[in-house]
Amino acid sequence: MVSLAPLEDEALAAWIAESLSGYVAQRIASGEDAALARSKAQADRNAFFPGGRPAGGQLVFRILEDAAPVGTLWIGPVPDSLPTHWWVWSIEIGEHQRGRGLGRAAMLLAEDEARSHGATQLGLNVFNHNRPAVHLYETLGYEITSQQMRKELQCRADV
Repeated sequence: MVSLAPLEDEALAAWIAESLSGYVAQRIASGEDAALARSKAQADRNAFFPGGRPAGGQLVFRILEDAAPVGTLWIGPVPDSLPTHWWVWSIEIGEHQRGRGLGRAAMLLAEDEARSHGATQLGLNVFNHNRPAVHLYETLGYEITSQQMRKELQCRADV
């Protein structure tokens, strides 16, 4: 059985540091300049975790399967938006635990948790190179609301 437990104190501090480096890596993998990725990640960390604690309404959980930790989940309201609009800021299932339905179960628990705090909408961002996650969210009924595209330009020899 999959459940959620609040992530607190030392575990929270370790998660903040680890998730920051993972977020930077994901941004770089999606084509962002490394310095910009680090700057954006640091600004987000300062906004969402001032003083190393979650800002108002932000919830960080350990995902458990039969009381054993298998991942983490961070959800909360979207700043400068309606208080009923929430976001899945981060969900991570341990690599050795993937492919067993734990991400799906955790997302359903995230929806329940958001609803219990008055949310009427739950959004998320997924990098397109993470095809298993894209597929999971589509099968859960999430729809694309915006899309960024990019093309790498090569120098032309004839210019």
